[in-house]
Amino acid sequence: MTRTAPPLPHHRLDGPADAPPLVLGPSLGTSLAVWEPHLAELTRTHRVLRFDLPGHGATPVGVLPDPAPGATTVAHLARLVLDLAAHHGWHAFHYAGISLGGAIGAHLAVHHTDRLASLAMICSSARFGEPAGWRERAATVRAHGTAAVLQATPGRWFADPGTAAGPRGTALLGDLSAADRAGYAACCDALAGYDVRSALWSVTARTLVIAGRQDPATPPAHAREIADGVPGAALVEVTGAAHLAGVERPDAVDAALRVHLDAATAGR
Repeated sequence: MTRTAPPLPHHRLDGPADAPPLVLGPSLGTSLAVWEPHLAELTRTHRVLRFDLPGHGATPVGVLPDPAPGATTVAHLARLVLDLAAHHGWHAFHYAGISLGGAIGAHLAVHHTDRLASLAMICSSARFGEPAGWRERAATVRAHGTAAVLQATPGRWFADPGTAAGPRGTALLGDLSAADRAGYAACCDALAGYDVRSALWSVTARTLVIAGRQDPATPPAHAREIADGVPGAALVEVTGAAHLAGVERPDAVDAALRVHLDAATAGR
C-alpha cells in the first residue's frame, strides 16, 4: 500500500536557490505577508521560506493531526516546519519567528537542537500568560469567529494607529478577519500549553531576541526573560513599535537580523 505524504503548510520560497536556508514563522492571526517588509533584505543572502499557520492564509486546518479543542500543541506546529524543511532537503536551517512563530522556533531549539543554525525570536515569549486566557479565547473564536477579537487587535499589533489604518496594517487585519476559526483556535490551544522557561538554558543555537518597546502582548520583560535564560543571547528593544515590530520598524528589525545572521553564518 502506498502511504500518502502528510499535507504541507502553504509556503513560498524567495532568494537564491543555493543560499543558506532561512525559515520565517508568522504570528497568530497573520499570514506569511507579515514578513513582506523584510524580504528585500533577507533574500540578499538567504533562501527564504515563509509559511502560513493552520487555518491562516492559504494553509488548511487539515495539516493538523487533530484540530479538536485542546489537541494542538506547539510541538505539532514545529513538526510542520520540520516537514517543510525535509521537503526541501534541508537538515539545518536558520529560523526567525514572530510571537507564536517565535515559540515554534524556541521549541525547535530546545527539542531539535541539531536542526537550527540560528534562532531569532521577535515579540515572543517563553510563556504567553495564563493558559486559561488562551483557552477562553479559543472557545470564543470557535463560537463566533475571529470577528470576536478583531476590534482589540490594532491596539496590540501597532503602536501608531496610522500604521493600522495604512495599506499594510489593513491587509494584515484582513488576514485576521479571514482566518479559519478552527485553525485560529487550535493555535490558541498551542499557546495555552506552551512553556519553555525551564528549558531556556539548554538552547545552543545563536539566539537573537527582539522586543517592541510598546508591545502590550509580549512586553519587553518577556524578551529579557528569554535573553537572560538563553546562554549568549542578544537582546534588541525597538522603540516606536508594538507587537508587530517588524511591520512598524522594519529597518530596525532588519539591522538586528542582519548582524545576527551574518555572525551565525560566519560562525562567530
